[in-house]
Amino acid sequence: MIDKVNVYSIAGKKKKSVDLPKVFSVPFRPDLIRKAVNITRSNRRQAYGPNPMSGMRHAVSTWGKGRGVSRVQRLKGSSTAAESPNNVGGRRAHPPRPYRNWNEKMNRKEMRFARFSALSATSNPEIVRARGHRFSDKVTLPVVVEDKLESIETTKEAVELLSKLGLYEDVERAIEKKHIRAGRGKMRGRKYKRARSILVVLSNRQKAEKAFRNLEGVDIAEPSKLNVEILAPGGDPGRLVVMSEKALKEIGEWQL
Repeated sequence: MIDKVNVYSIAGKKKKSVDLPKVFSVPFRPDLIRKAVNITRSNRRQAYGPNPMSGMRHAVSTWGKGRGVSRVQRLKGSSTAAESPNNVGGRRAHPPRPYRNWNEKMNRKEMRFARFSALSATSNPEIVRARGHRFSDKVTLPVVVEDKLESIETTKEAVELLSKLGLYEDVERAIEKKHIRAGRGKMRGRKYKRARSILVVLSNRQKAEKAFRNLEGVDIAEPSKLNVEILAPGGDPGRLVVMSEKALKEIGEWQL
């Protein structure tokens, strides 16, 4: 029997109950979900490597044997060693190769099943809570809201709605967890480490996107754009999801 889920009004009150689509009854496979996320990330990696001439731009020669010193390349007219991997300023012994192919493959049916399984995990309160999300025990998952959700235009209205549903505590968790990264990444465009919070799924995101995008850790997506990485960031399934009734109907049309 297909589970029921409540549909809530903009005021945060229960309006009715509807059947969850069959896709939410797909078996939970955390191994496939993790594999799919890792492959998606590896396929997004950009090849990198040093300049082929790095550490090799010197006029050098070797002294040869018989002097009681190591036979490495030395700068012309000097005893300073250069170019060899074990020397200061020398080339790297085994640098990353720019022609390396980072792409990995996964069977199409496997990837599809992983997406369905990640979506199914969003309806299980135990899995969602184990991921660290905070929400009221009174709501059913995924949290389905009437279609007026898609017409919200201000962040103030979005905060009020999430507070009435008992979900704003999860946004506060994401705000608390934001911190400055340790290490060189601070200089490379990734200064802050952030937690993922609520995923808002809308059939039309044009209006409501402006309302939700300023909230820490909140992502907005349309049903057609849902993938394993959005549903299970970092490979950890059980994301807290809020969706409109229209979006739920669109997901219900997916072919298993």
